[in-house]
Amino acid sequence: LSGLELDSHIKKMDKEGCLYSVVKDFSELDLSPKTYDSVQMGYIFENLIGRFFENVDAGQFYTGRDIIKMLVEVLMSEGCDDLKDPQKVVTICDQACGTGGMLSTAYDSIKAMNPTTNIRLFGQEYNSVSWSIGLAEMLIKGQSSENFRHADTFKEDCFPNQKMRLVIENPPFGTPWSGKDAKQGQEDAVRAEYRRGKDGRWGAGLPSGGDSQLLFMQSAIDKMDENLGRAAIIENGSPLFTGGTLSGESQIRRSMLERDLIEAIIALPTDLFYNTSIQTYVWILSKNKRQERKGKIQLIDASGIFHKLRKPLGMKKNEFKGVDIKKIVDLYKAFEDADPELSKVYKNTEFIYREYTVMQPLQRSYAVTAARIENMLSSGSLNTLYDEAKVYELENTDKLTDKDQKKLDNFKANKEIYDAVLEALENAKSDKKYNSPEEFKPVLEDILSDIKLDKKFVTKIMDGLSEMDKSAKIQTKRNGEIEYDKSTKDSEIVKFDENVEDYMAREVLPHIPDAKYFDEDKIGAEIPFTRYFYKYQEPKSSEELEKEFLELEKSVNERVAKLFKEA
Repeated sequence: LSGLELDSHIKKMDKEGCLYSVVKDFSELDLSPKTYDSVQMGYIFENLIGRFFENVDAGQFYTGRDIIKMLVEVLMSEGCDDLKDPQKVVTICDQACGTGGMLSTAYDSIKAMNPTTNIRLFGQEYNSVSWSIGLAEMLIKGQSSENFRHADTFKEDCFPNQKMRLVIENPPFGTPWSGKDAKQGQEDAVRAEYRRGKDGRWGAGLPSGGDSQLLFMQSAIDKMDENLGRAAIIENGSPLFTGGTLSGESQIRRSMLERDLIEAIIALPTDLFYNTSIQTYVWILSKNKRQERKGKIQLIDASGIFHKLRKPLGMKKNEFKGVDIKKIVDLYKAFEDADPELSKVYKNTEFIYREYTVMQPLQRSYAVTAARIENMLSSGSLNTLYDEAKVYELENTDKLTDKDQKKLDNFKANKEIYDAVLEALENAKSDKKYNSPEEFKPVLEDILSDIKLDKKFVTKIMDGLSEMDKSAKIQTKRNGEIEYDKSTKDSEIVKFDENVEDYMAREVLPHIPDAKYFDEDKIGAEIPFTRYFYKYQEPKSSEELEKEFLELEKSVNERVAKLFKEA
C-alpha cells in the first residue's frame, strides 16, 4: 500500500483539520453492495479517478466498466468453450493494466459463467499509484501479488515463460517510445528486443517513435497461447492506416494479416471515456479462429450503438447498456450473416497491397528562353556553383566553421563564372526549340565556349533549360533501352490479389498511354476502416440552398428591425 501514500494523506488531512470530518462523512455513507452494485461502484471509482488524475500522461485513458464488459463478452463469445470445463485454469493478462479494471471485470465474468474456474490474473503497470490501487483489488480477489508487477512493459516482460489464454488491454494512445519525450531507457530496451528478430516481441517491426500502440499489440500477440490464445485490445485510429508502404506500422499490419491473427475490428462510439472523446477501435485477435473465419476479417461499425448518460461523467457522455453489448456480440457472432449495414467481412488480402512506381518515357525539349532561364535559376541547377542566398547567410554568420568558410570562399571565387554564364545565356536567347539533348548540347557548348566551366555544370544547365515535352524525341540509354523521366515518377497502390496489368489498363493507361510500371517489391498493408462504411450524401441543390439563404436573410433583417424599433 506504500504506493497509495495513505500515511502522507492522513497526516495532511490531520494537519488541515479535516481528518475527523472526512472519516465521519464516509462512516455515514451506505456503500454496501445492496445500495451500489459493481457497475455503479465502478462509475463512482472511475469518476474519482477522472477527477484526481486529469493530468495523467497524454494518451492514458481509464476504461469504463461498461466498455470492459463489452470487450469480455465479445472475446468470450467464440473460441472459449473450454472455459466451461470444471476446474479449468484460465490465465488472463493486461500489460497496461492501470488500476486492474479489465482484469477484475474479466475475472467476474468468467466466474459468473463457471464458478469452478481457477483464474490466474497477470498485470503490468508502470504508474505507481494505479498499480497500488490495482494490486489492492487483486489481493482482495485472492490473486498472487507476484503476478501484478510494477514495471514498464517496454523494458521487460515480467512473465517471459507464461503464455496467456486471454489478453485484454487498453494501452496508451500516441505516447512515444523513442526520442526526447520517451521515458528514460525505453528506446534502448525496445531496440535491444527488436534486434532479437523473430525471437523477440517486436519481430514484425518498429512503429514510428511517437506512438507505441503497435508495440503493445505485438507484445500482446507474443503473450497469447499459441493454440488457444485470444485478445481484445483498444486502440485509436492510427494503427489502422498510418505509415507508408515500407514503414514499421505497415509491416506490422502485414505480418498480422499474413499470420491470420485479426479476427475482427470494432469501431466504438465517441465520448465513451472520461477524459477523451476520440474514436476508438477494438481489435479482436485470435490464434484459434473457427474454420469459417480463417483468412478473413470482420469489420463492425458499432459507432452508433450506445445509450446517452443522463449526466456526463467528465467527457464520458455515452455508455453501453446490456442491450447495446448484446447487439454488438450478436453482430460479431453472426459473422457473414450479420446486418451488412453494420458488419462487413473481407479476405485478409483485401488489406494487403503492392506499391508500384509509374513513370513516363524521358521526352524533353531544350531552349534558351527567358522563361527557361528563370526556371533553371529557381530550380537551383547552379546552386553548387554560386548561391546568392547562401552567400548572404554565410556572410552574416558571426563565426564560421572551417567548412563553411571554405564554402563561402568557393562561392566568391565562382561568382565571376556564374555571372558570365548568365550573361552568355541572356545574349543567346532564342525561341528555337531542340527536341533531343544530342541536338542541343553542341549549341549550348558553343554558347558557353568562352567560359572555363566544368562539364558537370554544362549538364546541369542543359537539364535546367529543359522541360517535359511529349513532342520531343524519346531518350534512350546506350543499350537502346528507353530512359524514363524521374520527374514524372508516381506511385500506384494495387491490391495484392489484383493483376497489375489489368489495373494499369483500367486506371492508368487511358490517361497516360505510354506509362510504365516498375515492380520494386514494395508490399504493405492498411485497414482504412471508415472507407468501407462510407455512405454518400447527396449535397443540397442550389435551389434549396438559395431558399435557406433567403429565409436566413429574412430572419436576420426582421431581428435587426425589431432591435432598432425597441431601441
